[in-house]
Parts: sequence; C-alpha cells; structure tokens
Amino acid sequence: MLPKTIAVLLALLAWPALASAQIDVEFEEERPHHLSIIAGGTYINAVDDTFFTLGVDYEYRISPLIGIGAVAEQTFGEVDATTLLAVTDIHVWKGLAFQIGPGVEFVDSETFAIGRLGALYEIEFGEGYTVSPQLHFDLSSGEDAIVFGLAIGRAF
Repeated sequence: MLPKTIAVLLALLAWPALASAQIDVEFEEERPHHLSIIAGGTYINAVDDTFFTLGVDYEYRISPLIGIGAVAEQTFGEVDATTLLAVTDIHVWKGLAFQIGPGVEFVDSETFAIGRLGALYEIEFGEGYTVSPQLHFDLSSGEDAIVFGLAIGRAF
C-alpha cells in the first residue's frame, strides 16, 4: 500500500508544477484571510479503507512565508470522526505550502491527540479564488491516517 500512497503524493505535488497555466499565489496585505472548503477522503491503514471527508480550513497570513489557522474535518461512514487542528502553513514556493500542527480527534466516544504534516498547492484564479490539491499525514495516538482532497477557497 505504501508505494501507492507515495505515487498519489507525487502526483498531487507534481500536477500543479506541470500545469501550463500556473498562476502564482502572492501575499497581499489587503487580503490576509483565506477560507476554503475541502472535499476528499481519509485512508486508514489499520482498516485498509478510505472514507469520505469534508472540512473547512481558515488561514491568516502573517507574512509572505507564514500563515496560521485552523482546520475542522468530518470523516463519514464506518469511521465517524471529527478532527480539529491548529495549523501553521509555510509557503515555500509559488503556491506550494507545507502544513503542520497539533490537534484532537473525536472518534465515537474516544478522544485522541493528533499531529498533522501535509502539503498543498494553491492555484489562484482572479479575485482571490483558489483551488488547492492537498495531501496530509495525520499521526494519531489512535490510528494514523492519510487525508487527501481538493479545496476551493477565497482570500479576503
């Protein structure tokens, strides 16, 4: 399963770099806020299954390099989990950013500490609208997971 995961990660990270109409995401002091809706899946290795996931991501850009924010996600299906994270986005090149942060996950009646390591690539389309493929590794005191998806957002 690990080679498949690596292939998905490379495809998600390489796709925007190969796009011929790539648009840089610039830091604009008059638009430091960014809100997006994420739709995708959560793969849990322990059960070897993927579950539908919806979420919301808020970021406040404090500089061209750093943004701070929060993520809330809900995983549906056999695994019903809510994940809440405090994250830092590190914008390293054009639209490429790495996301890291601690959080908590609620699964059934249990609560787990969680840490997120991930990558995303924002492509901006006028007036601050963005599309962003994302891939994250959630390291949990319960079960680790891989969260992937596509976010649609807007800077304001």
